[in-house]
Amino acid sequence: MPDGQRADARRNHARILAVAEQEVAAHGADASLEQIARTAGVGSATVRRHFPTRRALLEAVSRQRIDALCARAHDLADASDSRGALLEWLGEVVAYSVAARGLAAALAYDGAGSDPAHGNSCSAAVEEAAEPLLRRAVRDGAVAADGVTVADLITLVVGIVLATEHYPDPAAQADRLFRLAVAGLAPRP
Repeated sequence: MPDGQRADARRNHARILAVAEQEVAAHGADASLEQIARTAGVGSATVRRHFPTRRALLEAVSRQRIDALCARAHDLADASDSRGALLEWLGEVVAYSVAARGLAAALAYDGAGSDPAHGNSCSAAVEEAAEPLLRRAVRDGAVAADGVTVADLITLVVGIVLATEHYPDPAAQADRLFRLAVAGLAPRP
């Protein structure tokens, strides 16, 4: 939000964001914008003025978690086991996305252009942070060099998280499916 905004607009923005964080935690990405407005004590037009789309609101709610994931990718960039570092980071994205309702939706590709990160600052930040992990794992021969992208990996994570969110133990199911996807279907030697 621009610093030049009036004090009441800054307060509204902060109040809307605080309420949105609670609503998204309770109801996920489908949290009611009208309920957020009512609870924040503002009109729905005010919510839309600050957050013109649902995705903009989800991105704002998820920003701190996204920043933590980006920092973690940076921390793992020099790990001795490049494949292990990439898989550890992706596993953390899965766990974070399960725990933080709405995060998977904030990372999801929405079809807005040919680039999966187009118009999605969460995905763009995560992809930029994870690119060195993937590039190094490919260079080390630890990951197949067949054109896999960070966007592909994030899409896989988002799909797993969204598909398991209604299981009795979504974290365990998402982790199991992620491990299955990583291992593939080939029998173990």
